[in-house]
Amino acid sequence: MQSTTTLTEPFRPTVADFHRTNRGGGLFSESISQWLGATFALAAYRLGLRPTALTVANLVLGLATSVTVVALAGRVAAGEVPAWVVGLLALVGWQVAYALDCADGQLARVTGTGSPAGARVDVLCDVAAQIALVAALSATAVAQYPSTPTWLVAAFAGTWMVNLVTSVMQAGPNAASMVTSTSLPVRLAKLVRDYGAVIFVAALVLLLAPAVTLWVMVAFTLVNGGFLLASIAFSARASLR
Repeated sequence: MQSTTTLTEPFRPTVADFHRTNRGGGLFSESISQWLGATFALAAYRLGLRPTALTVANLVLGLATSVTVVALAGRVAAGEVPAWVVGLLALVGWQVAYALDCADGQLARVTGTGSPAGARVDVLCDVAAQIALVAALSATAVAQYPSTPTWLVAAFAGTWMVNLVTSVMQAGPNAASMVTSTSLPVRLAKLVRDYGAVIFVAALVLLLAPAVTLWVMVAFTLVNGGFLLASIAFSARASLR
């Protein structure tokens, strides 16, 4: 009697498999950044890379882009370097770096290679990359308007991190959202909190009108500061129930 052998099919994930595990981020991020991240995650899987390799790549690219913007801010303001060159670099560099940040989590979840240490590295690299990004926007604003108030730069830098902190807090078992609706108008309104959309707008300003960077900083400070106060009130009310 002839015996039969059942062969196990090798695991061949697709871009859709990686994207299915994404943790959201907002309308822009889910529609663009997470899909690009899924493509990077699939490429990394085929190359046998670990999620931390993507995390480090995000950090290196994000830092390199922001440092370049800082280094050229004065020359752009003086008209020695075309604004569109720096803006295009920021647009591509920041978006690809963010897509790599999306990719590392997707790769970890699909392959089961995530770890607490890897998660810590991810958060720490995100903090470093965002500090550099804040420095790039601040340097541009100061180069364009040397009289930019120091307190505004400090408030902008401090409130910018609200987005990252609240995102980390919402990833745990006690996560809660102030606005749970997923309707299109609400999702459009939440674009002001969508990191992919925010860095897209920031880079677009550097590309088209770097002199407006100061007012972009003011807008982000008001939005993030308002969200911080609203989050405190929301959490305080929930704790009193």
